[in-house]
Amino acid sequence: MRVVIQRVKQAHVHCDNRLVGSITHGLCLLVAFCDQDTLLTLQKVAKKIVQLRIFEDEQGKLNQSIVDHRGEILSISQFTLYGDISKGNRPSFIKSAKAEVANPLYQTFNQILKTEYHLNIQTGCFGEHMEVSLINDGPVTIWLDSDFL
Repeated sequence: MRVVIQRVKQAHVHCDNRLVGSITHGLCLLVAFCDQDTLLTLQKVAKKIVQLRIFEDEQGKLNQSIVDHRGEILSISQFTLYGDISKGNRPSFIKSAKAEVANPLYQTFNQILKTEYHLNIQTGCFGEHMEVSLINDGPVTIWLDSDFL
């Protein structure tokens, strides 16, 4: 599982010219899955994201988690995070989980964030063309690969 985590002041996602997800402050997650991902992978990654201290405290130090900050999450499925460009110029997405595997993982991951951590989770449209806009705060951007947890 791979996730690009961006601290944002706001983020929105549109599908077919309609707004389907919007947050005012928190994290925008770009999320990708591979065939080896399991429920345990989803739980470990969710816990890591929720515990990341990337929000400023009263002294301006990055010392608060999204829970401490009372932030929201916009979660966007993005299979292209597994794009392999080591051979040629056209990315290969062979390492990305197929939709029939990735979609249930994506839904479960978002449900874990929502139910176990009581966060407001907004999502995009799985497997569809989306337009994502955000204001990155900081900027703070973290790349997380479950292989390194």
